[in-house]
Amino acid sequence: MSTQQFLFEDLSLLEESTQINCNEPELQDYERFVVFFSGGKDSLACALHLLDCGIPASRIELHHHLVDGAEGSKLMDWPVTNAYCKAVALALGMAYETSWREGGFEREMLRKESATAPVWIPDVEAGQHRRLGGDGPPGTRLKFPQVSANLAVRWCSSALKIDVGARYLANHPKFNSGKTLVVTGERAEESKARSNYHRFEPHRSDLRNGRKYQRHIDHWRPIHQWSEKQVWDIIERHRIVPHPAYYLGWGRCSCRQCIFGSKNQWATIRVVAAESFKKVQQFEEQFGHTIHRTDSIGQLADKGVAFKAAPFWTEIANSEIFELSVITENWVLPSGAYGDSCGPT
Repeated sequence: MSTQQFLFEDLSLLEESTQINCNEPELQDYERFVVFFSGGKDSLACALHLLDCGIPASRIELHHHLVDGAEGSKLMDWPVTNAYCKAVALALGMAYETSWREGGFEREMLRKESATAPVWIPDVEAGQHRRLGGDGPPGTRLKFPQVSANLAVRWCSSALKIDVGARYLANHPKFNSGKTLVVTGERAEESKARSNYHRFEPHRSDLRNGRKYQRHIDHWRPIHQWSEKQVWDIIERHRIVPHPAYYLGWGRCSCRQCIFGSKNQWATIRVVAAESFKKVQQFEEQFGHTIHRTDSIGQLADKGVAFKAAPFWTEIANSEIFELSVITENWVLPSGAYGDSCGPT
């Protein structure tokens, strides 16, 4: 019997609805685990799944990409997300790190005949970051990312998350020794495109056959075949308070002003984050180009109905501080569960 089979059989508290397969990959072979952690339910389920598979929390890093950067822009993301992610890592005993593209979403969107901004990644010294790049070819955007599965036009995912994460893995010296498993939470039922993702494969930053050094990095999507019910089941069993966005009615936790936002979500943003709504609206008018192909966010909001957002959760979601206990004995399924989930196709 393998170590992972033993761990599986010994987890008597697991519910039957959460079908754990810890045999792919062989988790005991990895020195470290990096969960690219948005704060949403799926990446949270991944972190909890690693614990259920017997991985010590001390070997797990929750790594969050600051979509708006760290230089002061507040254009797109939920203000509370970074604080929430950090609180989850602390509660679970996991390391927490961040990385970002300088200036975040706003600077990249306003790029005019200039290079894509540098990336900041954690340095070897704890609590420090270092700057990489910023010397690429000049280019111009001057419009929002578009609602598309094509990352060339939906550049927020590629420029602010995927590329930032890859630069971290390729440039931090700790990844040049031992084996690293990168863990992400894409699920097949989310979209046709995601259903075709490989469950386990070498990461794009892998360099295991390099001449100077061997950087062994694999990519695992452990919940790829899970249903949304299985995701909520593992969160409930661990008694983790989900991201505040779910309590406001969102079925998926991305940016507050996500380009995939539904008409009801935009109607709600106009109520709970009026100034941010206006700023996005102003940029659409400035560019002469809306996020959606046919409607401005104002037109979408007019067609929608705002969620009944509780003032308590609205205040927390719009704060940069998260002081609630992450682990609770009075766990409640949020109103957004199984609800309005708009995301990549």
